[in-house]
Amino acid sequence: MNYRVYLTDSAERDLLDISDYVAVYDTPVEADDLLEKLEATCDKLTYSPKKGRIVPELKRVGVDLYRELHYKPYRVVYGVEGKKVYVYAILDGRRDLQSTLERRLLR
Repeated sequence: MNYRVYLTDSAERDLLDISDYVAVYDTPVEADDLLEKLEATCDKLTYSPKKGRIVPELKRVGVDLYRELHYKPYRVVYGVEGKKVYVYAILDGRRDLQSTLERRLLR
């Protein structure tokens, strides 16, 4: 079963922010490579979005609507609605994400 994957505006901003950061602190080539790999991780959701685990920070507060895939150290946070997958955030997993996830997803 194929799903259609959509990146929200905030997820697209996350990708650009990550790419810009890596381009400045590493190299533009590394930034482009990372961007491709993160986009490929999102594309995997086309085939099996339910394989991602429920986001632990949200599960602790009783919310099980959101799942995640990893491209370490980044976390792709998404939700599945019918045959549509919405990517809500692409975040650096080395940071404390509890408040960011709650602010973005639980408004």
